[in-house]
Amino acid sequence: MQTVGVRELKNRLTYYLGQIKSGENVVVTDRGKPIAILHRLDKLEDEAGLDERLAILAAQGLLTLPNVKVPAAPFTPVRVDGEPVSETLIRDRR
Repeated sequence: MQTVGVRELKNRLTYYLGQIKSGENVVVTDRGKPIAILHRLDKLEDEAGLDERLAILAAQGLLTLPNVKVPAAPFTPVRVDGEPVSETLIRDRR
């Protein structure tokens, strides 16, 4: 298992991704304190979260992850006094 700082990981990301692909685990540190472990997706841990499980299914081609990260705001209908908009459009088209 390799240990790498955040700056080194950023600068040599392709190298470390190659190491991970070959089965090596990489411990990421921030100012000497471990903050993450990077490993192949096929090494799923029991306490893996929903995002990690979905990423594994996407890597296997069983699903496609959505492109949108932020859910849309809830729809709030607009109430208008007076005649319906459809009648106004029909009248204006004549």
